[in-house]
Amino acid sequence: MCMHDEATPHYIDLIDQTTLGHKYIKDEFDQIPRVGWQIDPFGHSAVQAYLLGAELGFDSLFFARMDYQDRAKRLKEKTLEVVWQGSKSLGSSSQIFTGIFPRHYDPPDGFTFEINDVSPPIQDDVLLFDYNVQERVNDFVAAALAQANVTRTNHIMWCMGTDFRYQYANSWFRQMDKFIHYVNQDGRVNALYSTPSIYTDAKYAANEQWPLKTDDFFPYADKPNDWTGYFTSRPAFKGYVRVLSAYYLAARQLEFFKGGSTSGPNTEALADALAIAQHHDAVSGTQRQHVAADYALRLSIGYNEAEKLVASSLAFLVDSRSSTGQGNSVTSLQQCPLLISFCPPSEAALSNGKNLVVIIYNSLGWKREETIRIPVISVPPLGFSTYIVATTKETGPSSTNSTVHTYEASDNNTIEVGQGNLKLLYSADEGKLMRYVNTKNLVSAFTEQSYGYYSGNDGTDKDPQASGAYVFRPNGTFSIKSENQTRLTVVRGPLLDEVHQQLNSWISQVTRVYKEKEHAEVEFSIGPIPVNDGIGKEIITQITTTMKTNKTFYTDSNGRDFIKRVRDFRKDWELQVNQPIAGNYYPINLGIYVQDNSTELSVLVDRSVGGSSLAVAKLSLCFTVCVPEGCDGLTIVGKFYLRIDHIGEGAKWRRTVGQEIYSPLLLAFSEQDGNDWASSHILTFSAIDPSYSLPDNVAIITLQELESGKVLLRLAHLYEMGEDKEYSVMASVELKKLFPNKKIKKVTEMSLSANQERGEMEKKISLESRRRVCRRGIKGDYIQLLGG
Repeated sequence: MCMHDEATPHYIDLIDQTTLGHKYIKDEFDQIPRVGWQIDPFGHSAVQAYLLGAELGFDSLFFARMDYQDRAKRLKEKTLEVVWQGSKSLGSSSQIFTGIFPRHYDPPDGFTFEINDVSPPIQDDVLLFDYNVQERVNDFVAAALAQANVTRTNHIMWCMGTDFRYQYANSWFRQMDKFIHYVNQDGRVNALYSTPSIYTDAKYAANEQWPLKTDDFFPYADKPNDWTGYFTSRPAFKGYVRVLSAYYLAARQLEFFKGGSTSGPNTEALADALAIAQHHDAVSGTQRQHVAADYALRLSIGYNEAEKLVASSLAFLVDSRSSTGQGNSVTSLQQCPLLISFCPPSEAALSNGKNLVVIIYNSLGWKREETIRIPVISVPPLGFSTYIVATTKETGPSSTNSTVHTYEASDNNTIEVGQGNLKLLYSADEGKLMRYVNTKNLVSAFTEQSYGYYSGNDGTDKDPQASGAYVFRPNGTFSIKSENQTRLTVVRGPLLDEVHQQLNSWISQVTRVYKEKEHAEVEFSIGPIPVNDGIGKEIITQITTTMKTNKTFYTDSNGRDFIKRVRDFRKDWELQVNQPIAGNYYPINLGIYVQDNSTELSVLVDRSVGGSSLAVAKLSLCFTVCVPEGCDGLTIVGKFYLRIDHIGEGAKWRRTVGQEIYSPLLLAFSEQDGNDWASSHILTFSAIDPSYSLPDNVAIITLQELESGKVLLRLAHLYEMGEDKEYSVMASVELKKLFPNKKIKKVTEMSLSANQERGEMEKKISLESRRRVCRRGIKGDYIQLLGG
């Protein structure tokens, strides 16, 4: 649907939007794309190379933007065209030929032909004084040879156009026609209208040995300042996209369980809105305000339609009469509005003996136990559980109350928080976290968390590039100290402990330690950020330990693979460090971790942010950006999650909890009149065989009924090769137990975007080695199901 960003989207969103676009191309033109054309995103991810490239059946991938230092080196060495292996696990079985333009995505100087451009056109009337055919042919040949000198083989490609061109296409094609005619007549080079596919075929035919590229192309800088600001720009919009992405995944599942319908609410509007929101000037946060408002409006319209579908699907499933095919569902269900801090259905006053009914749906393929703001709940895989909440006037042994303790700056003692295996120790007088203790895995580590900000650089006469939506250019680092006399407020309850901290009038946070969990959850509220001093601010939190990390940390690629990062270092060239802070920030969609010889510290996030390790044993997350003219009244609420493990034991938590963060439980509410809900409704439902759940290393990322009546199922292996000693292994899924109430007629393995059968795709790209590799990837299958 669009040229998506590669830093800030989640890989599930990338797959969904690409699938939608490929379906459109197939339906309208009966064509299957062969080439990835990512010319404008501001850096390029490893996931793009293998998942959104080779796994789609692409022959090649092309882009323009890369670090200016990297480009300079590759120009000298003729290594702008490479074979890119983006996955350590898949290696050569999922590699792709990748071409990087020697300059931007525009023609050589002197060959732009918009109506007002200054490039001299070919004048081929010999009777006119400005006749210039030979002069312009010489210019063309010189530009072609200059590019040939930095390119392997005798084939080169020019992009004839750039931003805001072809408003008057005739002027372009008139000149290109003439150039092709006269250049070919000259004979020194051969010019032709071409396509990236034709160019790729010529490169393959040359039988050249191409250099190998691994990992990714982040961060990107076109000048000494790095484009790492957009990793965090418009954090509210990034969070909105992430929430709706998970909602869309769950809505499609429920749509399938209910059964497709040609009328009534559906998920199409939300699919379209989410797809266009992956644009490299959308979820990246680099769009203008009126464009951001348009994206948000489209998402809201799509959500409102999908919300009706979710309510009707859950009502269908809970209504026992519907389950036997008798009549239509009469149950009315409500949901909590998104981005609103209260939930009217759950806060309504219950009267006349009515009780609140809570239906909790789990979109994951395994059972999970969670604490929500109501009770502790257990939810089956791909199913729901129902809970009845009644009001009571009694207090006594059956009632449970929380206790509240406040600690002032004058208090001189240590506070222990946590009733389960995890204990957090705080200093009362400083109001700071001091130590992390897990009595189960016997990890005990000094740990601090603090807030600060980078002041924004407005640019100079010599270098006017300012810190903003795209570029991160800090002018200094400043810590944020607590301004309140009350350092901590601790709330202790039967299920969890909470530590409330109000640093100042615009930063607060609540740290939660659940009795049954072994990680800390931190919910922060930032804003409105004060900018009356005229200085833009980029807010960060820092987590400090005593680990010896050797300048090394790991960040995820679009929520999939983790990539090793080394501070002030690039694998492909000797880095000249211009921005020691901004140049070491990387995009995070799932998490970041550091490790030493004995322990590893992991942090997971709820949306795209920027992250780094700028000092030994210290992790930094950048949450929000505020420029003086751009964030009046804006407040951001978000979460991150923290855990420390012994070395090599953190992957399971990152992968499992990462899935739970991406796919939160979906709640719906109704009212029970009397005590007859259980007799007239289904209380628990699971689409999976009750004796079965998905393997712990496999996730369902798509379950969708298509217009053809087929079902699209995508399964993702969550672990990289060697990532975990127990779960980095082959996994098997029993489809009959995944769909126990359906008769499977046929299963067809497809390309990732489901626009061609995988067998046919592999024949085209001639990668027989794929079939012999233990795959850690994503499988997309068409499953033809018959109702059982």
